Amino acid sequence: MTDRPRRALPLLGTAGHGGRDAMTCRYRCGNACDHPVPNRSDNPYFGDLVDAGMSRRGVVRAGVAGALVLGLGAAAGASTGAAPAAAAPGGPAAPEIEDFTVTARPAGNGALTFKPIPPNKLDTLVVPNGYDHAVVARWGDPVLPGAPPLDVHRQTAARQSTQFGYNNDFVAVLPLDRRNTRALLVVNHEYTNEELMFPGFTGLEALTPDQVRAAMAAHGLSVVEIERAGQTGRWELVRSGRRAYNRRITALETKFDVTGPAAGSAWLRTAADPTGRTVVGTLNNCAGGLTPWGTVLSGEENFNQYFVGGDGAPEELKSKLARYGISTTDRYPSGSRRWDRVDERFDLSKHPNEAHRFGWVVEVDPFDPQARPRKHTALGRVKHEGANVVVAANQHVVAYMGDDERFDYLYKFVSDNRYLKGQSWVARKNNLALLESGTLYVAKFDYTSAAEVDGSGRLPSDGAFNGTGQWIKLVRGTTSYVPGMTAAEVLTFTRLAGDKVGATKMDRPEDVEPSRVTGKIYVALTNNTDRGKAGKAAADEVNPRNANKHGQILEITEDRGDHTGTTFTWSLPIVCGDPSDPSTYFAGYDKSQVSPISCPDNVAFDGAGNLWIATDGNALGGNDGLFATAVEGPERGHLKQFLTVPLGAETCGPFITSDNRSVFVAVQHPGEISGASLDNPASNWPDGDFAKPGVVCAWRLDGGTIGR
Repeated sequence: MTDRPRRALPLLGTAGHGGRDAMTCRYRCGNACDHPVPNRSDNPYFGDLVDAGMSRRGVVRAGVAGALVLGLGAAAGASTGAAPAAAAPGGPAAPEIEDFTVTARPAGNGALTFKPIPPNKLDTLVVPNGYDHAVVARWGDPVLPGAPPLDVHRQTAARQSTQFGYNNDFVAVLPLDRRNTRALLVVNHEYTNEELMFPGFTGLEALTPDQVRAAMAAHGLSVVEIERAGQTGRWELVRSGRRAYNRRITALETKFDVTGPAAGSAWLRTAADPTGRTVVGTLNNCAGGLTPWGTVLSGEENFNQYFVGGDGAPEELKSKLARYGISTTDRYPSGSRRWDRVDERFDLSKHPNEAHRFGWVVEVDPFDPQARPRKHTALGRVKHEGANVVVAANQHVVAYMGDDERFDYLYKFVSDNRYLKGQSWVARKNNLALLESGTLYVAKFDYTSAAEVDGSGRLPSDGAFNGTGQWIKLVRGTTSYVPGMTAAEVLTFTRLAGDKVGATKMDRPEDVEPSRVTGKIYVALTNNTDRGKAGKAAADEVNPRNANKHGQILEITEDRGDHTGTTFTWSLPIVCGDPSDPSTYFAGYDKSQVSPISCPDNVAFDGAGNLWIATDGNALGGNDGLFATAVEGPERGHLKQFLTVPLGAETCGPFITSDNRSVFVAVQHPGEISGASLDNPASNWPDGDFAKPGVVCAWRLDGGTIGR
């Protein structure tokens, strides 16, 4: 079913990079692709290291030994089956759900039976026949009790701090009861586009100080209570009553505790925070993850664009700042937001360490509105797309993470302590500390057919892009394994550590998600049009196309199924693009039956283990969308498009509820097309006036399982 378009669209866009409009490039990442690639390292390929004398057999043996040591080095007890219990006096109410990452496996064989929708350029959200959809929350909806409705002519920081933020990205739905009738919706607000927020916009420099603060308040996260509409798959905001869990976390005033080995280090200390342990705000929160113990992880991504004055930073810091995309030659680089006008900490000539306080994985406990969110330094500092965790067989927690930049790396973290099942006070206290201490690794890939990869995307003679790889240890606790770098330095400048150990340069690793059905890990590699350019890394088997406009999906299988181990095998089940293009691949499935897909960004799984893929920047000319495919069995690679988002928008999330009856997506930056403004919008989704980012849920009309 579709919404009926309400009026003709006034504008055509200006091409940016890939399929993104130039306006999105400006506000989303500060025109990152127009700046030099931050990774200028000449680190060797893994194959070169093998040829130089590091035998693969030696690497595997080292990996087995490392896994054994890690498995025996736990500091906490084994898992318990404790039932949920009341919280300790004065603490938060314990949720009823024991494990928030377990979903109900749907009946039947899990085959995807919906009829795929065709690519389109409609200014509406389109779902398959037999489905419906509705907006759950949109920019400006009241979050805190007593919050005013959105009024763009009177928007202030005080008002925005009580309302749903702008440009929603990651979505998580945490049930509040076992009947799955009430839940908490937790959403990231990645960035703002002031051209589409404020009437009469003439430039960032012309914004009033309170408009700048309102934009700061529109960043961060929202936590809102939602409820199911009857027995359907539709969800709605709870608009009355106490709404005790509702909360706004912003870049303007929310304080974050810093945990882990780099907390308090010299790199994180500032004049306002000489201890280096408390940070105000969170920036550019992109994707995230849901933990079994009921917290949300949020990745700080393109934080570099918020800082100015890098030209005046101390000389010894400039190479480190540049590695994170911060200009050290211009005071006001293109794409700068000029927040220094209202808060001088964003001026690195005055506060050079402030940038080091962003780029972390943030953990939020939505069940305790009074608890400070935390930034976990043990997981390293990069441009985090997000973080997703799996509990290993030995009960250690493993988090997988991508660094969303051209030619940057893939990481994983293994906790020192073990997960305790359940929501008792003892279990929650243990689990809430799991990400504060552990071992951080970066990935290196080896190839089976390296000599046959020519950058065209042509399959090697063995019929697959595949190989082996290893996780290279960077740091454990306060012990660094990178020569010349302390543990605090490795964690604060993790990109530089990855350079030193020769990690594999990837095509923008974004969302990384483990399958709870098979244990395999799936990575969305969005694109990299710089691949193969003069002076840049050429195609290799895991990144097999030069000038890669469309991206690929990477599948990793940890050796022996041990998520805490250090060796793995890998393959590319999907090489994206138009199925008629010979450079594309869909796990060997008949490509005449496959939907075209470009620029995978976020991934998720339903209860049957089907992979759902959201796109960002469709370079094939249509709107972005949500796709699904089986990753096992005869339907592996049969990719089908489930929905499309409105004109100019990106598909974010997605999130499939634990009962498999609803799928949530975030519609980010609708109408973000060059020349558009709030006064002259390029999209009128969802309310018929001007474009508003929002979160949508879709469901089957007969109440059945999503996708089947």
